[in-house]
Amino acid sequence: MNVLVGLGGSDESIKTLRQTIERTEAVGDDLTVAVVEKPEAKRSQAEMYEEAEELLAEADVEAELVTLEGDPGSALVDYAEQGEFDQLVIGGGTLSPMGKIQLGPIAEFVLLNAPTTVKLVR
Repeated sequence: MNVLVGLGGSDESIKTLRQTIERTEAVGDDLTVAVVEKPEAKRSQAEMYEEAEELLAEADVEAELVTLEGDPGSALVDYAEQGEFDQLVIGGGTLSPMGKIQLGPIAEFVLLNAPTTVKLVR
């Protein structure tokens, strides 16, 4: 399977990448990691890129690493449209006090507009 994982600099992005690396190790997916620009995130795009490189190296998993500029949701959807990806993996979503999932604007945009299956890691 050809998998694209989108990272935005949050702790959820790290969790998403770790889970995707574990799956890649288990089943041998082709992996592309796209680091989006998200100024309000905990980590800068450069820091997230370096952390992704380290996690991939530790796991000895080969992946293409790219940085995407512009609006994070649009950039991920556009990149997914250009490639032949079977799945787009993103992190996000929180639980409301009533136990319902609440999506942020980026996750919602990707879920509604991606040209391929989207896996949401919470």
